[in-house]
Amino acid sequence: MRVIGLMSGTSHDAIDAVGADIILRDRTIHVRLIGQLSRPYPDTLRSELIAAVPPGSIEMATVCRLDTAIGQAFADAADAAMGEFFSGSADLVASHGQTVYHWVSDGKTRGTLQLGQPAWIAERTGVTVVSDFRSRDIAAGGQGAPLVGLFDVLWLAGRPGRAAALNIGGIANVTVTGDQPVAFDTGPGNALIDAAVERCTGGTEHFDRAGMRAARGQVDADLLETLLAEPYYRAPAPKSTGKELFNRAYLERVLYGRTLSADDIVATVTALTARTIADALAPLHPTEVIASGGGTRNPTLMAVLGAHLDGAKLCTSDELGLPSAAKEATAFAVLGFLTAHGLAGSHPACTGARRAAVLGSITPGAAGCTLPAATTAAPRRLVVSHA
Repeated sequence: MRVIGLMSGTSHDAIDAVGADIILRDRTIHVRLIGQLSRPYPDTLRSELIAAVPPGSIEMATVCRLDTAIGQAFADAADAAMGEFFSGSADLVASHGQTVYHWVSDGKTRGTLQLGQPAWIAERTGVTVVSDFRSRDIAAGGQGAPLVGLFDVLWLAGRPGRAAALNIGGIANVTVTGDQPVAFDTGPGNALIDAAVERCTGGTEHFDRAGMRAARGQVDADLLETLLAEPYYRAPAPKSTGKELFNRAYLERVLYGRTLSADDIVATVTALTARTIADALAPLHPTEVIASGGGTRNPTLMAVLGAHLDGAKLCTSDELGLPSAAKEATAFAVLGFLTAHGLAGSHPACTGARRAAVLGSITPGAAGCTLPAATTAAPRRLVVSHA
């Protein structure tokens, strides 16, 4: 199948799209990446989205407008990717949508909400769309996140030692392979770093470009210890979180009464991200950590993380042939492919669900919904190549 994968993460800055030729043969998923692109959200839409997510509160009219506008933006990205990678024709679009709320209570995920109405994508492209991947895993008792667990387990199958896939988006998550794989959100990735930069610049800057502020600043030991006291870090896996917890209001509460320079605050929350990732991985003893996501473009964060890892080799997914910026969109392209073939897209050991489930909802394309014949031969490996 020729699949377009669409993803926008918890940094909600852009829509990432990949085009992939995917085939399942001899219980191996072969993913041939044709190309990738990224479409920034229009400034006005991004501003309204930022105001809507926690700790903001909104009325239903705004939810409706955002669902439509985000769906149209995803449709634009899908159409551009289909034209650029597949000469205007594809078999499937897999759209993660934009997470605006992930409802976790007492360590259990109760629900999740991704906006970006898939009907706009199907109408614009004429292609069948798979969307709303997380809800089925949650209904089966899982966390609904991170959903890249199955992809990571298949992709890293056969690597020597114990491999850990790490994604540093707004929230950081890991998948660690082994006889009993485990996956969970470690805590903030870029979320508090971005919040600190926006706070210190009055919203004129949204992230720490090339980690320059963190490199200039000094880590405040007392602030770091206060941040590390957050109970989430000691909760057992599987677990998931989001900007419902780690947001600007959270940072403001911790900073109340403190007088620190802007760069020292950024340096401290950067150290927090590195420390909590390393602490979460330490009991799992990975021999290599393969990082992806926007955090890999922050050399200060990567250097601090590398220094905290206990003997594990740190590299990026690019070194394994999977572009860091395209990894999550590629994973959702694969999840859409699995859904189209009637195959489970979740791994119970990774999400905590009672069983593996076929994920997502299907929105038919212009010609209706003709899916491939279902198969019971679940994949065991995944191989990525390039056109």
